[in-house]
Amino acid sequence: MSTNLQVGIVGLPNVGKSTLFNAITKAGAEAANYAFCTIEPNIGVVDLPDPRLDTLQEMFQSKRKLPAAMRFVDIAGLVAGASKGEGLGNQFLAHIRETDAIAQVVRCFEDENITHVAGSIDPLRDIEIIMTELCLADLEAVEKRTQRLEKIARSGNKEAKAELAVLEKVLPLLQEAKPARLAELGEEEEALLRELNLLTRKPVLYVANVGEDEIADPLQNPHVRAVADLAASEGAEWVPISAAIEAEIAELEPEEASLFLAEIGEEEPGLDRLIKAAYSLLGLINYFTAGEQEARAWTIVRGTKAPQAAGKIHSDMERGFIRAEIVSYDALIRAGSMAKAREQGLLRLEGKDYVMQDGDVTYFRFNV
Repeated sequence: MSTNLQVGIVGLPNVGKSTLFNAITKAGAEAANYAFCTIEPNIGVVDLPDPRLDTLQEMFQSKRKLPAAMRFVDIAGLVAGASKGEGLGNQFLAHIRETDAIAQVVRCFEDENITHVAGSIDPLRDIEIIMTELCLADLEAVEKRTQRLEKIARSGNKEAKAELAVLEKVLPLLQEAKPARLAELGEEEEALLRELNLLTRKPVLYVANVGEDEIADPLQNPHVRAVADLAASEGAEWVPISAAIEAEIAELEPEEASLFLAEIGEEEPGLDRLIKAAYSLLGLINYFTAGEQEARAWTIVRGTKAPQAAGKIHSDMERGFIRAEIVSYDALIRAGSMAKAREQGLLRLEGKDYVMQDGDVTYFRFNV
């Protein structure tokens, strides 16, 4: 999952998406002041900042360090009518469908030099425009599927009836332009819906793009407060960012960036907050492996058991899993070394039913 996990960055044209993406990846995606500047999605892989990995590399004297990574996909600006093919609608919606989560950038700053596609700054209206388009696209997919299943269900097919029952929970929400993620579904129902890969079932992170002078106290901005309130009502995540500042930081050396952040009263770049929020949104954690050759972070979904975690490294390790030797990161740091952790009885032997915890430093034993 480390590099396959994808977060799609969406938003109306000219809200700061591509500027933010440039900063995320330093990839130089074209950012210009006109609609449809981004047609093909740009993809950038960004490392997850985790100081624990630096400490492990030092402790084990590892030759290299491999952090966990996340893919961000910069998807062209959506417009009203995208679900009916307006702008470059259908292409964009197909790109979003391939992502695991959606980061919606909403403009919360005033700047008369940067035109807004709707002529004024109103993040809740912008969110509604995009949500409506995603709901309309999902509604079309659900209605088509329903028509197909109704014919099959009439012949007494149990699977078709079960899936229809799930679609009937989602359909009324989409008809009211409400996201499918508001439907409360059990695990089996979720599995039945997964094949449709609904846009509005994906978790959402709102990125409130603020002016450079507002990042130190973003909630002073009424637009940001409106986004924060909406996120709270939906159980979604939100994060304030100044895309302009992030673009500046991306050009600096690490030491210069630290000084710059201190000057504006920030402890970490907004991008770090964005990545952490995306991790939280997707319910992800990291475990570590460390040795002479490399110190590495591995990304897994919270609740993953040891054999499946081993499978992230290699499928043979999952198939031939015997046990995991585990010490928690905090316990290892307190002990000072793996040898001392072993002496102090902090190293545990865990079997197939062990649920991995964030920060587990792990050695898997397997036999194929």
